[in-house]
Amino acid sequence: MNGNEEVKMEELEEEEEERKTRFVYMWGYLPGALPQRAPLQSPVLVRVPNSGVFGGWKDVCGGGCGFAIAISVIMLVFVPFETIYQQLISTRADNGRLITWGSTDDPGQSYVTSGKHGETPEPYPLPTDTSIVKAAAGWAHCASVTDAGEVYTWGWKECVPSGKVVGDSPAVASSDRDEFERNNSQFTDQVSLQSQGSRSSGGSASSLDSKVAGDETSKRRKISVSKQTTESSTSSEENMSASPCLVALSPGVRVATVAAGGRHTLALSDVGQVWGWGYGGEGQLGLGSRIRMVSSPHPIPCIQSYRKDRMSDGDGYRVPGSYIKGIACGGRHSAVVTDAGALLTFGWGLYGQCGQGGTDDELSPTCVTSLLGIRISGVAAGLWHTACISVDGAVYAFGGNQFGQLGTGSDQAETLPRLLESPSLENVHAKIISCGARHSAMVTEDGKVFCWGWNKYGQLGLGDATDRNVPSEVKIDGLSSRNIACGWWHTLLLAESRA
Repeated sequence: MNGNEEVKMEELEEEEEERKTRFVYMWGYLPGALPQRAPLQSPVLVRVPNSGVFGGWKDVCGGGCGFAIAISVIMLVFVPFETIYQQLISTRADNGRLITWGSTDDPGQSYVTSGKHGETPEPYPLPTDTSIVKAAAGWAHCASVTDAGEVYTWGWKECVPSGKVVGDSPAVASSDRDEFERNNSQFTDQVSLQSQGSRSSGGSASSLDSKVAGDETSKRRKISVSKQTTESSTSSEENMSASPCLVALSPGVRVATVAAGGRHTLALSDVGQVWGWGYGGEGQLGLGSRIRMVSSPHPIPCIQSYRKDRMSDGDGYRVPGSYIKGIACGGRHSAVVTDAGALLTFGWGLYGQCGQGGTDDELSPTCVTSLLGIRISGVAAGLWHTACISVDGAVYAFGGNQFGQLGTGSDQAETLPRLLESPSLENVHAKIISCGARHSAMVTEDGKVFCWGWNKYGQLGLGDATDRNVPSEVKIDGLSSRNIACGWWHTLLLAESRA
């Protein structure tokens, strides 16, 4: 080898050693992670997969309800043969494999529609040998991105593209939604909506949560009855589930990352174009209408959004930015961030999760004008809430807040972005934000971890099952956090040893 080759080889070896110091921790609801099926209330080190090609952890991707997703690195074996060396350089050391774990075969668990995920971390059998660079999971469907920019998706059948676009009447759409929720009983289970008085000004909506309590209670009664039936027999689950398949995108489209919501998926291309598919009954696909099902990927016009009704002078405005750099999917809403730091939201707005100052659904991507002038760097979305961070490290949150998932110090919903000003965040600069169904988590620039919100299953990692309405630090001695990703009812952390 010449001098340049020796330097590259040394760099690869250094990368290999660095990955060996990375660890993944988990906490919350992962029923198959421990023999007793008990929730994990404190961070637990994830066991290294038994696969002989495991070369370290690359990233964490959260997961769905009851299962976790991460990406590992395929182990490299360095040998002093020039031909083999050239092959190593071409494949590189960041070749990734999708790793899943945490679920069980227990009957009645809706997440098995997303495919069986072993009790211990194992490579998921995708129909490709290419490297996985990104992955995401909704309630019961998953999506992954290869280094070639291709997307594979599987799980709940209606979330997997079939090439058809189906529009329907509101009555049929409602019936379809009820069918989904009957088969996914935990989607709305354990919700204890509270009456919180009258609606206040300034973007707060203290009565929002109680406003829909009757509807949610009725829905839970339906679910309770359905839970008494054999709703999740093996045959019915197989009929509802689709195996991994390649998503057909337009020629030349290369996807960089994906996001998965309750029943919809967004994909972001390498040139900043957003594509969407799945259920769009509340506008979460941003196509300007309440189309019930979009079964093939459609481009979503984001930068072109131009709204006159938001401006008092009637002149409208142009969304700052020229392309999209970040995407997020909530239960029934979506959010994107432009390269100029503008935040746009669309979809279900009943809890204020679109941040527009009201509770209307947004059928097209709409700029959150109250944040104009604040450059947003990242966004995350939960079942009923949204959180984002600015380039200055500030955290803003809005939407449903029944369990303190906004981190504002109360359980009052917010229809406009609210700056988090908890004493625990003094001199803290947020770097990464993530949302579970009803909890939130973040990593700071100095590698600390904070969680808040619903904690019935220990998904905050604080050693108990008590909800928190302000960010609370999760302490893991000797480690610095690199990334955090919330599943619906659990949390994953990628950390490395401190120097």
